Amino acid sequence: MRKLALIPEMASPEDLEHMGFEKLEGGEIKEGLKLILRAAKKYEDEKKLEDAARLYYYFGYFFLNRLGKPEMARKPLLKSASLYIKLIEAELDRFEVDMVRLNEFCSKTLSVFATVGDERNLKKYAKYFAEIYEDLGKAYMDNDEVENAIRAYEDAFRYYKALGDPDSTKRIADSLITAYGRLTEEKVAANDSAGAAEAFYRLSFYLLEIFGYDTHYVEIMDTAARNYEKASKVSYSQGDLDGTTTHLLNAQYAYMLAGNSSRAKLIGINNIRMAYQVVGSYQRAGDDRNTARKLLELAQALLAVGKYKEAFKAYHEAVRLDSRIDNRIIMRAALLKIYGAEKRSAGILSAVGDVEYYLERGNRERAIELADGTLRAVPELESLIKMLHEAEGISVEE
Repeated sequence: MRKLALIPEMASPEDLEHMGFEKLEGGEIKEGLKLILRAAKKYEDEKKLEDAARLYYYFGYFFLNRLGKPEMARKPLLKSASLYIKLIEAELDRFEVDMVRLNEFCSKTLSVFATVGDERNLKKYAKYFAEIYEDLGKAYMDNDEVENAIRAYEDAFRYYKALGDPDSTKRIADSLITAYGRLTEEKVAANDSAGAAEAFYRLSFYLLEIFGYDTHYVEIMDTAARNYEKASKVSYSQGDLDGTTTHLLNAQYAYMLAGNSSRAKLIGINNIRMAYQVVGSYQRAGDDRNTARKLLELAQALLAVGKYKEAFKAYHEAVRLDSRIDNRIIMRAALLKIYGAEKRSAGILSAVGDVEYYLERGNRERAIELADGTLRAVPELESLIKMLHEAEGISVEE
């Protein structure tokens, strides 16, 4: 057990932080927050800006969400934003930019401005970040770092989209189509069916942004489906039933999104039979985590062939074993895919692309907020949303 300094003024910021969180856990809210604020200031004095920003951010949202005092939250939140901006500038000066860190700093900065209602800085920095990512995307493409370019362009795309800048959004979508085109060529040349399928799948969403639900989108989504199906055969030949069912699920949904409902249903029916076997295998082994993962896939496969009762039963069991928000987001995205494919709605499917982007980037709050908001806007899905909530143990009154 670490030995802590007894006098806070003499303690290191690490020890102050540790003591502060111990106080909070013990119910001593006032004393705990004082120590955390003191730790944040010490981190700042010692130029440990990331730790300082993290604690100011925590401090502000604690006042806002736990104590319901937005007037007390504003100052520490804005302080965290100013430190995150410094961290962004420092990250951009590095020889190799860490895209994960950069994305985290940018997201938290904008989250603060949105929370405190600073519309001017929200728009100013969203535009600034969009331009940063666009420049990074161009630089990566020039250096033949295609996957890094895609990641940067995808971030730029969402910032421009959030700003409501259709010209810039379409410009970046065009850059993404070029980048994904190169990536698909590389994956196909390397006989990487799974990688090619994923690249074609993502490419289709940017074609959707420019052309809408037309032949461009359908052709590429169908190509994704055929590659997922090919990947499933490779997995099956290797005796990997888990991988086989995952690839078949992706093929099922890709065919459905491409408008080939008969092929999607056939694959779904075959996949469901195998998925039950895989679930049973993990259940017998007492592997709850993998059981939950495969139950979630089974639920999606059942949902897409219209077996709603069985789908939500499997989903309920998945949530019971693994209640992570990721699973809830994935199931909502599945509902949107099914409805969007049925109606050939570019708007609904574009929202699916955004939900999956935010989930991949670790912004789960934004992903589920967007998914729920899109679902609520579709009255025809009301009965399925009710079944979804019942499976999650959410009462109708909520």
